[in-house]
Amino acid sequence: MAAFKPLIREILASGTPGETVEVQGWVRSRRDSKTVTFLMLNDGSNQVGLQVVADTTRFPEELIKAITTGAAVWAQGRLVESPGSGQKLEVQADALQLVGAADPQSYPLQKKGHSLDFLRTIPHLRLRTNTFGAVFRVRHHLSQAIHRFFDERGFVWLHTPIIAGSDAEGAGAMFRVTTLPVLPEQKPLEELLAEDFFGTEARLTVSGQLQAEAGALALSRVYTFGPTFRAENSNTTRHLAEFWMVEPEAAFFDLQDNIRLAEEFLKYLMRYVLERCPEDLAFLARHYQADLITRLQACLEASFARITYTDAIRLLESSGEAFEFKPQWGMDLQSEHEKYLAEKYFKGPVVVTDYPKDIKAFYMRQNGDGLTVAAMDILFPGIGEVIGGSQREERLEYLQQRMREMHIRSEELEWYLDLRRFGSVPHSGFGMGVERFLAYLTGMSNVRDVILSARTPKNIAF
Repeated sequence: MAAFKPLIREILASGTPGETVEVQGWVRSRRDSKTVTFLMLNDGSNQVGLQVVADTTRFPEELIKAITTGAAVWAQGRLVESPGSGQKLEVQADALQLVGAADPQSYPLQKKGHSLDFLRTIPHLRLRTNTFGAVFRVRHHLSQAIHRFFDERGFVWLHTPIIAGSDAEGAGAMFRVTTLPVLPEQKPLEELLAEDFFGTEARLTVSGQLQAEAGALALSRVYTFGPTFRAENSNTTRHLAEFWMVEPEAAFFDLQDNIRLAEEFLKYLMRYVLERCPEDLAFLARHYQADLITRLQACLEASFARITYTDAIRLLESSGEAFEFKPQWGMDLQSEHEKYLAEKYFKGPVVVTDYPKDIKAFYMRQNGDGLTVAAMDILFPGIGEVIGGSQREERLEYLQQRMREMHIRSEELEWYLDLRRFGSVPHSGFGMGVERFLAYLTGMSNVRDVILSARTPKNIAF
């Protein structure tokens, strides 16, 4: 079987001067001298690309003129040591073809230094920039690291459903899935739903956790990794309507096991990306966050601090800080509170545990005090909450009582209650939003810049 043509990354890694190679990619930049044209080609496989040097006397004038920034080009030639800085090798072209032209009058990436705001208006083309090439190569390696981490620890990857029957978690507004016309006839809701595809209300999932619990109580250790959806009208740098979540669930894990797994997980991901993406991280540090690499290394080496929610509230109350939202027991921690804990007080990652049960989901295990649950959030400097999780309530009577208190219809979750009726065991899990953690890894300040197609209010163009 014939080998595929090598990528630029492979040519630079294993090519030797004097070797004849084929290279193909898109022109990032072009400069000309009297009889020589220098084309910087990039195929997306690395940050720097590969320079192709063409003696213009050897090629038709119309071909050289047609090769502009953004055009796709194929070249064949000899690898030689490059006299220029920033590159070890370049190609002296013997053959040159224009594969796809790019009109210089309308191609929007003619210049360097476009703002991220502008690039969000052309998401289908922004991948061709150095910034987004770096971000999405890091995203690839982050995804690989997630799968490797869990595979090495005996977790089974479950593909949980995207279409859900109810918002049993109370996680927020959900998108409805329906085949009914946009303007249905005026009928009672039950009659309308009876005519719908599923015969009942259906929505896009906010989490695969509940189904993952069923998996854990059969396979011991499972994880989900896929898209989730929340219909919150939030135009912020931290929110998306469609985002990716990774959610492990493990039988026979208590809260402390869960915390240890989460800390190992985050450190594994950071270590993997630092090892696999040095070139891309160095670029992002130069252009977006100067201390990016040192910050990641410091976080990797730190022991995660731990504090209970109750002690955290006391600490915040006595901090002397002029918070916009006054901290008080029973309220959820706000971003400013998380920032103070992680950045000012602990100066590193911190695990907050044992939250009031009234601000947490029904499925979290109740502590002996009757007021709190075995929940945990991990806060990072510069990002706030990166992981949220808990030990799940494995006791049937406690779970049923909590569902009654929160007015959750048990008929919708009889299958979930069955997991407590038949061979229930202590079990725990957590969720991590991939985009939020990826923003932390890359130094991007907006989660819209770490996902291919950002789904936000009034925005679904690409």
